[in-house]
Amino acid sequence: MKHAQEPTYSFVILTLVLILVNTALAWLSVKFIPAGTGDIALVYIAVAFMILFALWFGAYGVIAAYVGTLFAGVLTTESLLQHPEVAAIWAVAGLLQALIPLVAARIFEIDLTLAHRRDWTIILLFAVLINNVVGAAWGAFTLSFLGPVDVVGAFSTWLAGNIIITLLVVPLALRFLTEKVSTSKLFVRHYWD
Repeated sequence: MKHAQEPTYSFVILTLVLILVNTALAWLSVKFIPAGTGDIALVYIAVAFMILFALWFGAYGVIAAYVGTLFAGVLTTESLLQHPEVAAIWAVAGLLQALIPLVAARIFEIDLTLAHRRDWTIILLFAVLINNVVGAAWGAFTLSFLGPVDVVGAFSTWLAGNIIITLLVVPLALRFLTEKVSTSKLFVRHYWD
């Protein structure tokens, strides 16, 4: 008899759908909101959804953040397509931007409906600020592997755009959608459930 919480094909399908959504949002961001600095987006809409997916669907969302960032990087950036080894390293930025809030949420056992001030503070700190600083630093630095890049400009643009979109989307989506999402069998309370 199967354990009720054992991952099934549903989580595989969920992960594939999340990868497609992340890839599409990342591709749209880079193609239609380009920053003109190192093939990055001025506002990277995908980052807010990568964070939400990680918080709601655990490690499946983190996997989708990495793979979606990788696919979008290769699809939108000629230099990453020619250097898949750099693309694989560069995509770690997406992984970190989703993993940091997930780990913080689980360690601090926050209520994802953001019912308390403490929960808001932790989300703002780990899902808006720290994760985006780390992701922007990682991403801008790895772009320098492809040739001369204004690392400071890429970092600043990446960080500002990501903070804006995550600040606008993540807390509100958590506050108003988590209760509904948490009723799904696919909602992950820890990392893998």
